[in-house]
Amino acid sequence: MSIVMWGLLASLAAGLMTGVGALPVLFGRSISRRTSDTLLGFAAGVMLSASYFSLILPGIDAAEALYGSVTTAALIAGAGIALGALVVAAMNEALPHEHFIEGREGAEGAALAKIWLFVIAITIHNFPEGMAVGVGFGGGDVANGLSLATGIGLQNAPEGLAVAVALRGLNYSKFTSFAIALLTGLVEPIGGLIGAAAVSFSEVALPWGLAFAAGAMLYIISHEIIPETHRHGHQNRATTGLIFGLILMMVLDVALG
Repeated sequence: MSIVMWGLLASLAAGLMTGVGALPVLFGRSISRRTSDTLLGFAAGVMLSASYFSLILPGIDAAEALYGSVTTAALIAGAGIALGALVVAAMNEALPHEHFIEGREGAEGAALAKIWLFVIAITIHNFPEGMAVGVGFGGGDVANGLSLATGIGLQNAPEGLAVAVALRGLNYSKFTSFAIALLTGLVEPIGGLIGAAAVSFSEVALPWGLAFAAGAMLYIISHEIIPETHRHGHQNRATTGLIFGLILMMVLDVALG
């Protein structure tokens, strides 16, 4: 099976975990805000660990192998991280979207139904995750790609549940809440396909692609997830979740990689 196909299927599997996480809403289950913040903190920890161990470090190694200089490699990684964060920040400003707590941001979206504003917000969040999985496979390192897909899939489950529960709190039906949570994951294989295809065609693109995906995820962690988990007085539990998520992803990366 080709590396690009690996990236597509693995990012699809990771994306589908959002739907798995959202399944409880179909059976009338609900979770407390405290639990939701803890789970989102866990998701942030997984993403943070994946950014460093599965994207930034392999990106530096790939650049050093290409150019023979660790300084050049570090500069390329830094530039790629900055570029990834800037692109997601630009999307965040340009696209109309709505957060569960902060409300509407970005361009004017009055003509859009509120439900689609949520979908756009979640798409901004999840697309870089799928791209990260695809890039992880794109360099030909199946173990690294599997580690990333596993970690992203693990953090997608509580994230999908949190999204579905938040939508239920806004009086959307059980099925609609589940369907939207599932839909958020289905943008990940698109990112996975793009990421895997881009870096598989050029060795030079690999370190840039890895660092770009890391920068995109780091922006999301800082701008979206962590502020959301600290708004309701549950920052201690959210931080505990983050630490456990980071440790779990680190162990997965070492064990699989």
